[in-house]
Amino acid sequence: MTPDELRAFCLDFNDAVEEFPFGPDFSVFKVVGKMFALSWLDAEPLRVNLKCDPDEAVRLREEHPAVAPGYHMNKRHWNTVTVGELPDLMVRELVEDSYDLVVAGLPKAVRLRLDRP
Repeated sequence: MTPDELRAFCLDFNDAVEEFPFGPDFSVFKVVGKMFALSWLDAEPLRVNLKCDPDEAVRLREEHPAVAPGYHMNKRHWNTVTVGELPDLMVRELVEDSYDLVVAGLPKAVRLRLDRP
């Protein structure tokens, strides 16, 4: 997955936006003002921080060397994923899971508007 593909995938979710609160180099993808992905898209290797269920986060870290505790994030709830070291489908699933976790914490009316009950 290329940086452009990662950006496009993140922005394909309902109400997803890209912002740069940490400077022009760091893309922060949000839904309704809440972060679900962060990445320095020009970095090599390409990495992305993603929100994750705490138990799932530990399992992923144990099974995949490309998944580490979230860099500069709450390590219980965030993972840093080295994109090129995992299959694209798995990266897409992890991004979607991150988005879904953030949406699940939003008020019901907002979840329904986002078509994510």
